[in-house]
Amino acid sequence: MTQAAAPRKLIGQVLKEMGKVHEGQIQEALMVQKTDGGFLGQILVQSGAIEETDLKVALGRQAGLEFIDLTKRAPTEAAIEKLDGSTANLLHVVPVTFEGGVLTVAMSDPLNASVLDDLRFQLGCEVRGAVADETSVTKAIAEHYGTSVGNVKDIVEEVEQAASTSAGPVDLSDREAAAKATPIVKLLNFVLFQAIRDRASDIHLEPFEDDFKIRYRVDGLLYELDPPPKHLAEPLISRVKVMSNLDIAETRLPQDGRIELMIAGRPVDLRVSTLPTRFGESCVIRILDREVVALDLERVGLRDAGLDMMRRFLEKPNGIVLVTGPTGSGKTTTLYSALNEANDISRKIITTEDPVEYDLEGILQIPIAEEIGVTYASCLRSILRHDPDVILVGEIRDRETAQISIEASLTGHLVFSTLHTNDAPSAVTRLVDIGIEPFLLAATIEGIVAQRLVRRICPDCKVFYEPTEDILLELQLTRDEVAGKKFAMGEGCEECHGSGYRGRSGIFEILDVTPRIRNAILEQGATRELSRLARETGMRTLREEGLLAIFDGITTVEEIVRETIGID
Repeated sequence: MTQAAAPRKLIGQVLKEMGKVHEGQIQEALMVQKTDGGFLGQILVQSGAIEETDLKVALGRQAGLEFIDLTKRAPTEAAIEKLDGSTANLLHVVPVTFEGGVLTVAMSDPLNASVLDDLRFQLGCEVRGAVADETSVTKAIAEHYGTSVGNVKDIVEEVEQAASTSAGPVDLSDREAAAKATPIVKLLNFVLFQAIRDRASDIHLEPFEDDFKIRYRVDGLLYELDPPPKHLAEPLISRVKVMSNLDIAETRLPQDGRIELMIAGRPVDLRVSTLPTRFGESCVIRILDREVVALDLERVGLRDAGLDMMRRFLEKPNGIVLVTGPTGSGKTTTLYSALNEANDISRKIITTEDPVEYDLEGILQIPIAEEIGVTYASCLRSILRHDPDVILVGEIRDRETAQISIEASLTGHLVFSTLHTNDAPSAVTRLVDIGIEPFLLAATIEGIVAQRLVRRICPDCKVFYEPTEDILLELQLTRDEVAGKKFAMGEGCEECHGSGYRGRSGIFEILDVTPRIRNAILEQGATRELSRLARETGMRTLREEGLLAIFDGITTVEEIVRETIGID
C-alpha cells in the first residue's frame, strides 16, 4: 500500500512559517479575498505586508523548491558550460551546479515549470529547479554570460558542430525530428532572445531560392541578420510551428498560431503566421511585449491639449470615436491605451478584434473568426444584448459594420473603431463612400484621430544642429519661422545599433466634432472644407504636429517628411 502524498501547505501557512506575516494579516487578506477575489499572496503584496520577493520564495517552498542566495553561492564552471548564454538570457535562469547528471538552475519565477521542461528537452539531462531573487538572477546572468550572445554565424557554427558530433545526423527530411533537434532549438532561442533584446516587433523567417533570410522589424524598419545556411530554413520554421501547435506536415496552406513564453523573466506573446511560397514556407512572428508597448494614454505621444481632448472623448456617454491611419501606425495601441484608462468597475467594455493583440484585464475581448461566421457585424449584434457601456470595433470595413456601430452609438453606447484614411477629415468622406447617410454621421461622430508613428532620436547620441536651406525648403519654412528653434539628430551609437533612433512616438491630428463641423457633415462638405473648419477651431494637422515634435527634439526632419508626405 503506497503512502499518500503529504498535503500541500497553504501559501499563508508557508509565509507564516517564514516569519513574514502573522495570523491577523492572513485573516485580513482572507476577508479581502472573500469580497474581491484574487490570490492571497498578491493581496498580501498589495497591502504592503510582504514584498514580491517574499511571495516568490514562499511559492518556491510551497512547490518544494529550494531557495538559493546567489550572492553567497556562486555557480560552478561545469554548470555554466552546460548552458549557452542565449538560452540563459531567454529563459532568465542561472545554472548553479551540475552533479551526477543533474543540472540545478535558479529562476526567479517558481510557477514557470515549463522552463524546466524546456531545459530537460534541450540539454538531454535531468534539470532541477530552485528559487532565487530576481535581481540576483539578472546580475548573475550578466556576470557569467554578459548581454552579448554572439551572432548568427557563431551560433550556426556551434549548431553545425553539435549536429556533426551528435549520436547521429539529423534527418532534415523528417520535419518533426528536425524541429526537435537540440541544435535547432538552440538557434531559435538565439533568434528569439536577440529580437527581444533589440525590442523588435516582428521576426521574419524567409526562404529564397539560394539563401535563407532572418530579418527583424525594429521601430518600423527591417534589419537583416547574418543569413544562416539555406538547409536550416525548414527545420527552424518547423520548430516554430511545433511551439505554436500548428500542423508541421501541412506546408501548402497558410496557418496562424500563438506561443506564450516567459522571455528574459517576463511574459511575452508571440503570434505566428506561416505562408506557402515558391521556395518553402515563410514565417512571421509578431512579438507582443507589454514591456515595450506601454498601454498608457500618457505615453503614446499625445501633447497636453490632445490628451485632454482624448479624455473628453472617453467621458462621452455615447457616440463614435474613430482612429485612422495606415497599417502599422499605432492605432490599436492608442485604442487599447484609451480603453485601459476608461476601464473601471462602473463600466462594461467589450471589444471585437482581428486578432486580439493584448489581453486586457476586466475587458471582454472577442476574436473575429470569419471562417466560421464570427464577423464584426455578427459580433456587434450579439454584443448589444450584453449591456455594454463601451464597445471597440477593431475595424470598420464595410457598410454593415458601420451601420451597426452607428445604431449602437444612437442607443446609448460609446463606440471606438479604426479606419484606413490618410487624415482625420477624410474619415467622414470614407464613411459616406461606403453608404452611410451624412445625417447619421453628423448625429453620432464625436471625434476623429489620425496618427502616424515616428522614430524617436536616441537620447544617448543626440546632437543639435543648424538646419540648412534645403531642410527649410523641404519643410516649407523660412529662416525667421525657425528662429530660436532647435533641430536634433542621432549620430548613432551602440545603444541604438548605429541607427540614431530608439523607440517610437505618435503624432496626432485630432478633429473635435463641433457644431460647425456637424453642420458641414450634414451639408456633405468636402474633405478640404472639413479640414479648413477644423483648423479654424484649433485642429493641428499631422505635418504641424510633426514640426512641433522636431522643435521639441523628439524626432528628425527625415522622419516627419517620410510619415507626412502627400498630406496637406
